Amino acid sequence: MISSRSASEIGPAELARGLESGEQIQILDVRAPLRLETGRIELAPEARFYNITGSQMLEVRDLEQTPLDPRLPVAVVCGKGSDSKKVALHLERLGMAAQSLAGGMTAWMQMSVPRELETPPALDRLVQFDRLGKGSLGYLLVSDGEALVVDPPRDYQVYLDLAREAGASIVGVADTHIHADYISGAPQLSKELQVSYYLHPADAVYPYDGTAGKIAFEPIEEGAAVLVGRCALLVRHTPGHTEGSVSYLVDDQAAFTGDFLFIESIGRPDLAGKTGEWTDQLWASLEGARRDWAESAWIYPAHYGSESERQDNRVVGERLRELPSRNQAFSITDRISFGEFVNGRTATFPDAYRKIKAVNVGLLELSAKEADELELGKNECALGGR
Repeated sequence: MISSRSASEIGPAELARGLESGEQIQILDVRAPLRLETGRIELAPEARFYNITGSQMLEVRDLEQTPLDPRLPVAVVCGKGSDSKKVALHLERLGMAAQSLAGGMTAWMQMSVPRELETPPALDRLVQFDRLGKGSLGYLLVSDGEALVVDPPRDYQVYLDLAREAGASIVGVADTHIHADYISGAPQLSKELQVSYYLHPADAVYPYDGTAGKIAFEPIEEGAAVLVGRCALLVRHTPGHTEGSVSYLVDDQAAFTGDFLFIESIGRPDLAGKTGEWTDQLWASLEGARRDWAESAWIYPAHYGSESERQDNRVVGERLRELPSRNQAFSITDRISFGEFVNGRTATFPDAYRKIKAVNVGLLELSAKEADELELGKNECALGGR
């Protein structure tokens, strides 16, 4: 009789914790090689990452026919967690400690890992949410029992859980800009909680043809303050990546810069066919940050491009004073040289970005399945792909 036993599964968050803590877990991705272009689990060292299709693995009758180390556990990965179950069970029968990644790459792309940040005096808690599959970051700011969510993804349950754990009520949701690489959860979250959704009005349009968006939001502008408990977040209009891009500053302690300023790059100004105009805006925004922001402030962006942008504790962030040595674009102080720098690094961007922008301004609705497909892949929002 054929056993009906199911394969053991491991959740995305548990797998992330294991890999980040240095556990020697092998990753076996059983998707077709071309699917790796839409995203893969990058936390495992190359020496422990394997891409062998599910059909090939199911034909294996001896572990010596594979490059896998039978002494180490293996997490089997597919698109949605179905094919990987079959392969994991097959490997278990061959004597390996194998688990299927629950939900597959779809779940991995949606998962966010919370990390505690250094807390400014105006806040009681500050949490960075690291969406490993996308290289995207969101934030929860807590002060005197109130909380603000910044740049949340569609799956924002972990933000709600952390706010509840902190004993805080979410009083507002903010997007630093209208995102192109992922579908924002901010409009839906604000509607669900009946709280304000903060957005600069210049971003409440579809940038490719100027069509007005159909989202309800509370407009913010340069110099405004968003109040959360005893904390007043100062709004700085920092256009260039988008026309309505803003950064939120907490005193001289922290700056949530969205896609304006990263640790090792800046937001690309070429996503809407207005590269010349937006490069000028981006230059002015960088000049303003260099001139007006405190050098001791921590820069917390909405994206990162590589592991090198992390601190030792895995947090993505850096003090402003350190950026000139790490961020070539930020170190340029000549306008002409900056323009040449930008022009030499512009490139094509994914076609999906146009559709994602339309969704985020309320001009297009998608099913969950369509949204999952649209969001696959790392972000490409930084200039020069960093």
